[in-house]
Amino acid sequence: MRPFLKRRARRGAAGLLALLAALSLTACGGSEPDVNLLPQDEEEERVVNLFSPMEKTDPNAENVARTASDLTVAMAEEKLGITMVYRTYTAEDYQDKTYDEVTLDRARNNMDDLYLLNPDIVLALGAEGKLMDLSGLDSAKNLRDIIRVANTVDGKLVAIPQEVVAYGLFLNMDLFNRYGLALPETPEEFLECCRVFQENGIETPIGANRWWLETFVFAQAYADLYNGGNTEAEIAALNSGEAKYSDYMRPGFEFLQTLIDRGYIDAEKALVSEAIEAEGPDFLAGKTPIVMAYWGAANTETSYGKTDFEMRVIGFPTDRGQMPVMPMTGLAVGAEAEHREDAAKVLNIMTSDEALQVYSETNRVISPSKNVKVDCVPALRPLNERIEAGVYVLGSNASMHVEQWGNTCRIVRQLLGGATVDECMAAFDELQAKTLS
Repeated sequence: MRPFLKRRARRGAAGLLALLAALSLTACGGSEPDVNLLPQDEEEERVVNLFSPMEKTDPNAENVARTASDLTVAMAEEKLGITMVYRTYTAEDYQDKTYDEVTLDRARNNMDDLYLLNPDIVLALGAEGKLMDLSGLDSAKNLRDIIRVANTVDGKLVAIPQEVVAYGLFLNMDLFNRYGLALPETPEEFLECCRVFQENGIETPIGANRWWLETFVFAQAYADLYNGGNTEAEIAALNSGEAKYSDYMRPGFEFLQTLIDRGYIDAEKALVSEAIEAEGPDFLAGKTPIVMAYWGAANTETSYGKTDFEMRVIGFPTDRGQMPVMPMTGLAVGAEAEHREDAAKVLNIMTSDEALQVYSETNRVISPSKNVKVDCVPALRPLNERIEAGVYVLGSNASMHVEQWGNTCRIVRQLLGGATVDECMAAFDELQAKTLS
């Protein structure tokens, strides 16, 4: 999620002063109440309101991702003659309300035109008919199939991202090489790596937090579903109740429980740890050989983009080999927004191949367009090779009636808190039953 810069304060102030001057003159003179004192070009200014999160409380803090998005916004403004107005979320502004809670409320009440949404909110608002169908946009024709699948609700493409977020395992190759360990492909090979590390004095080989352990689950749960050639039929069976989500999820949860039981993950610490803040320092110091994170963390010096050791990013271990996990955020237009037609035009430019080339080169990320390719840093090449070969699983999929990313994260935290695997599977069964009813 990325912060949006606040701009055009000067233009807004000038417009307000002009309006106040006009009102005061009308009130005093009284003889010409119908005279319009505002310049014609300001009267006809077209505006699109965009709501998105702010990653840092300091809006002036450097943020490369935000800069990349701003470049595409500028392209849309110049081509369309439209002004983008940024409305931003910060935790301190909204107290105890999460970004997801706020976006749900704002979109349901048509408070903005364009939104950056998490996958569970894309599903919720799409199912309610609150998001515009974007399938007619020119930019939609260039999307990778994975984007269409992940952001289609009831047959409508309701969101388009500017990048494909991919999660993988970040490995300290100096430590792997020291103990003669090959890159793990399967769950069994991964467990063996952890055993060797622990026997050589690394008490907890995996640095974990309370948000991203579901990536292990998704990789093992859906490796066959997304790579076995029968994806649509399997999802249809899940949506009808013919198949159970818990049957897919069980192997991943059992694997996590094994990691906890053997002490490879500190469950108590993970349960209260924020992403990167907790496990990052030990990984950077060479004390922890394995962490999980998203693609962009390998590019950002404030995360893992500058290490004192050789780093490699691979997919999560499955019976089908290393498996990237890809959840989807997306930009969406309110179906009943005041400026929805202009917002759709803006989004069409922001997600055009021309704009996405600029965005991807600036951010060094995977593009949602099948026509845009960008070289990645060496550490990411193993992960990127799998993705380009079409080998991955989705961590979020709007065509699944049970929301995946948020619900699985919540139930994984129950496991960290002491719930049994059977209790966690019962939670998935309950979710599915509620959806079917």
